[in-house]
Amino acid sequence: MTSLPVANQPVHRSGALLDHLARRVRLRSETVLAPLGLRPRHLIALTVLRESAGSTQQALAATLEMDGTNIVGLLNDLEAENLVARRRSPEDRRRHVVELTDAGAKRLAKAEFALAAVEDEVLGALSEAQREELYCLLQKALAGSDARCTTALDD
Repeated sequence: MTSLPVANQPVHRSGALLDHLARRVRLRSETVLAPLGLRPRHLIALTVLRESAGSTQQALAATLEMDGTNIVGLLNDLEAENLVARRRSPEDRRRHVVELTDAGAKRLAKAEFALAAVEDEVLGALSEAQREELYCLLQKALAGSDARCTTALDD
C-alpha cells in the first residue's frame, strides 16, 4: 500500500501541542482560581465586564456565546459573591445592565495575579521576547489576519 503524497505540508503540526499546553494552563488555572471562588467562565465574564465598563445581560450573553439560561446562572453566581451588580437599564426597563463591583474588580485583580504565576510556571522555558512573540502569533492566528505582529519589544 502506498501513501498519497502531500504537497506543501509543514513538517510539524501545532494542534496537539496547543491542546496539551492549553490543558496544562487550564488545569493549573482552575487550581489557583478555586480558592478565590472563581471558575474560568467567571473570570472571562468579569474580564469582559471590566473591559466594557458594563454590559447589558443580552450583550454579555452574545459576547460569551452563552444562552440566556446559562448567562442568568453565571450572573447569579457572581452576584451572590457581590462581584457584579444587575440593574434595570434606564433606556429600556425590560433590559438589565450588568456592572463589575469594586469587590469584583479586586477579586479579578487577585485572579489575574495568580494566573500570571501559572503562565510563568507553564511558559517558564520561554524568554520574555519569546512569550511576546507567542502572544502575538496566537492573536494573529485567532484573528485569521495577515497583519504583522507588533509587540512592545519591537520598539
